[in-house]
Amino acid sequence: MVVHENTSTTIEDVWVEKNKKALQFIEDATTNAGEIQKSLLSEILSRNAHVEYLRRHGLDVNGTHIDHRETTFKKVIPVITYEDLKPDIQRIANGDTSPILCSQPISEFYVSSGTSSGNPKLMLTTEEQAEQVWFFRSLVMPVMNQHIPGLDKGKAMYFTFTTSKCSKTPGGWIARPALASLFKSSQFKNLLSSGDPYYNYTSPIETILCEDNYQSMYSQLLCGLCQNDTVVRVGTVFCYSFILVIRFLEEHWTLLCNDIRTGTIDKRITDPLVRQGIIRAIALNPNPVLADFIEMQCSMDNSSSWKGIIPRLWPNTKCIETIVSGSMSKYIPALDYYSNGLPIVSASPNGVGDDRGEKRQQDTVVLADVKLGQEYELVVTTIAGLYRFRVGDVLRVTGFMNKAPQFNFVCRRGVVLSIDADKTDETELQNAIENAIIKHLLPLQASLEDYTSYADPSIIPGHYVLYWELHSFGNSQAVAPNGIPSSVFEDCCITIEECLSSVYRAFRVAGKISSLEIKVVKQGSFRKMMEHAKSQGASISQYKTPGCLKSIAMVDLMNSMVVTSYFSPKCPSFVSGHSVSSG
Repeated sequence: MVVHENTSTTIEDVWVEKNKKALQFIEDATTNAGEIQKSLLSEILSRNAHVEYLRRHGLDVNGTHIDHRETTFKKVIPVITYEDLKPDIQRIANGDTSPILCSQPISEFYVSSGTSSGNPKLMLTTEEQAEQVWFFRSLVMPVMNQHIPGLDKGKAMYFTFTTSKCSKTPGGWIARPALASLFKSSQFKNLLSSGDPYYNYTSPIETILCEDNYQSMYSQLLCGLCQNDTVVRVGTVFCYSFILVIRFLEEHWTLLCNDIRTGTIDKRITDPLVRQGIIRAIALNPNPVLADFIEMQCSMDNSSSWKGIIPRLWPNTKCIETIVSGSMSKYIPALDYYSNGLPIVSASPNGVGDDRGEKRQQDTVVLADVKLGQEYELVVTTIAGLYRFRVGDVLRVTGFMNKAPQFNFVCRRGVVLSIDADKTDETELQNAIENAIIKHLLPLQASLEDYTSYADPSIIPGHYVLYWELHSFGNSQAVAPNGIPSSVFEDCCITIEECLSSVYRAFRVAGKISSLEIKVVKQGSFRKMMEHAKSQGASISQYKTPGCLKSIAMVDLMNSMVVTSYFSPKCPSFVSGHSVSSG
């Protein structure tokens, strides 16, 4: 046990006290949520009172009492989207240093993944906002420990990737994904060596910062396997990345076992810093006993060879820490399969906003006034120059802690399929697909590796297209479509259509929408989609398979990978005494 010089206080005592303070902060913040929100908004407006954007809209808060600033702010400042703000952001990116959106100097630009809209977005940030992110991340471990004790008694095999492109704007600002910025920061490096149990990772910093995806993933897995008995939690930021890790392990476990058995590093790991980091982290002594154990677990020749592979390889694992809300929830069955149902901790720290807009109306309501069970679209005002900004996330109020609401992420606004007057959102489509999988694919020991969708207008009338990559839980290999009767896929098509809205079904019956189509794609298709997004600047750590394709390049890519197609054999059921009209 380490003891600080000239004191009897241990590092463990320090972190116990830090946890207490974090939990007290959460208690105070949730008890006074409304007051804190009002005070923070007033501070933001006072600090940015003279920026061009606010003055352009006629906002003058000088001398305005704090109780009236919120009312004045909402009256004159519109609720906006990225497109409304894009000209101002572009001016800043081009080098204009005047206070256009924010009084503080910006530190860099964050680049969104572009998987929702099809086009990456630039969002400015400041040093203060980055510090806020680190602060909110520090609240996660104390909360987790309350529900799953002992997470501070071991290591996290937490896979982090910074392999995305870093570019510069015309004005010279660094532009990169937010996660890449955070993990390449000096704060992160300091946290890894601070003794903070939340950042007690099996992966050394060199493996995280490696910009070659293969070398980064291989080396992080090697370090995690060599420290398997110390691991108490595993995970990634988004669960899609964790599924990629498992697939990578399936493909490369023999190479990893060889390295562990011989105390060597595979020749494909050429980055000298990565090799140094591995040696520092695990010493790389030959360990044939561990290699034999891993080989036994990974080479089992039976129908459930990879079921529970996570607790089998890392026996002290207590939970999986990864985001599984919204569109990510489609990967939960795979996580449960590989983990034998270990608890999943889905945490996503966010900044603080000024209000949240209701999904179905333009009026906004403050945080403290949302209603249980209602869905709202997130609208934020930040210290870094966003004012009443529609984030695009739809949240559902699931409960309250003191006076602060608790939310579940539902979906991204605008991620819909539509041919005519029909509107199918991400959640509705996902539920329909899950229903088809449960009824028709799981009995055959098959499921989906991944899926996406597209509203195809190329034929008249248009129709919904689903791209499916198949996977078998039985043998950890991709399923060939010719191994499943075509009638099964046709049953999937009609089951999905039966689960969609009455508007969709009415238009199908009226012949205004053609039969739903499932296109089965080759193994690795969605990995190629991710690589395409990565080549456009997306970060693997924050990549999310788009629920609906917006980019023609993505559609062309998926169409080039199609093995075979299936259509609904009939119209879904619909009974109505009224004729259907598209208006």
